[in-house]
Amino acid sequence: MSQPTMPESQSGLSSRQLTHLLYGLFAVALIASPILGAAALAAVVIAYYKRSDVAGTIYANHFDWIIKTFWWGVLWVGLSALLTVIFIGWITGIAAFVWLVYRIGKGWFALFESQTPTLD
Repeated sequence: MSQPTMPESQSGLSSRQLTHLLYGLFAVALIASPILGAAALAAVVIAYYKRSDVAGTIYANHFDWIIKTFWWGVLWVGLSALLTVIFIGWITGIAAFVWLVYRIGKGWFALFESQTPTLD
């Protein structure tokens, strides 16, 4: 007699848990950037690596949101660093930081509501 087999439990994180982890890593990087700034880099590397695993799901939009936020953040923080030479970099740096916090918060709250982040 054949016994029914139990479905194997999924090893690792689910797509939802992984997306929460990515937002969490990015948030940690924003809070403690001098010490843990590499957390944002880790989040974007994982997002690129796992992007194909979440293709066709709502999590794909979150991964794209995180990747775009990272690269635009690098651009604005880099420009702000250059602009500190003429003393307006601090203002643009603060604006970039607020924008990054907004993007991560908006994306993370959309994830909690099981929706995709949008710019409306």
